[in-house]
Amino acid sequence: MVEANIDYELEYNNRKRVPEHVGITACWPELAQAYRQSANAKLDIPYGDSDRSRYDLFKPAGATDCEALIVYIHGGYWHSRDRKDFSHVARPFNEKNVFVAIPSYLLCPSVGIMDIVGELRTFLCVLWNRTKCRPVIVGHSAGGHLTAAMVATDWREYDGVPADLATKGYAISGVFDLTPLRHVSINDTLQLTNESAALASPVNWKVPDSGRSLTAVAGSLESDEFIRQGRMLADIWGRKGVRTKFALIEGTDHFTIVDRLSEANNTLVPEIIEMTARGPAS
Repeated sequence: MVEANIDYELEYNNRKRVPEHVGITACWPELAQAYRQSANAKLDIPYGDSDRSRYDLFKPAGATDCEALIVYIHGGYWHSRDRKDFSHVARPFNEKNVFVAIPSYLLCPSVGIMDIVGELRTFLCVLWNRTKCRPVIVGHSAGGHLTAAMVATDWREYDGVPADLATKGYAISGVFDLTPLRHVSINDTLQLTNESAALASPVNWKVPDSGRSLTAVAGSLESDEFIRQGRMLADIWGRKGVRTKFALIEGTDHFTIVDRLSEANNTLVPEIIEMTARGPAS
């Protein structure tokens, strides 16, 4: 939905909203690399033909069989960043005996957003064949959008995977109605049209089965639009029977909220771990 009186550039350009983002994000690759070197991990596993169609699987120390699994989908407005910048996100989950898979994916403008959605569906099918474990999908920003897309997927259309492959998601600072992005400078890269923006918006899709669940969160210091987006999806899906929750994470903006994922004793990590313990949706 687009309203004429909203400054969408101000609302959706997080780098302009948070000038400190350079310092906040600069430490992520260093923290990630340190964990990649020390973790019990299998790195650079292919799930497709592209160099970016790779994922890393981080295992709890001494673990063999996968009993609990999280997939973390990184952000970057569908056009930047890489899984290797976020390996440290796996640490607090591994310490609680949870496996963590982190994929990279192709980026705009070389592909469209729905191409990325399709690529990650392929990834989840490949991951199932390796782990035989149903994941909780977690994602930030563009990854929050992709989290909702995976939860909304009809997995009955995919051979060799269970119909309840991915039914639980934790979407952090996601955008679920992409039409406002047509009026933001990032669209020079995303190249969204009215039609492609509507097609890629989970708020326009068939609401997933009532047995599925989605928690949407945003930082309390984020823009009104990012807060509205999460609340909107939770409301729309919740009215149709999906188990939904929307919450604000106090004192965080669009970038500092990511740091909460690498801290064991905060709201996000325990909630996500609890979701892995509930078993498959039914």
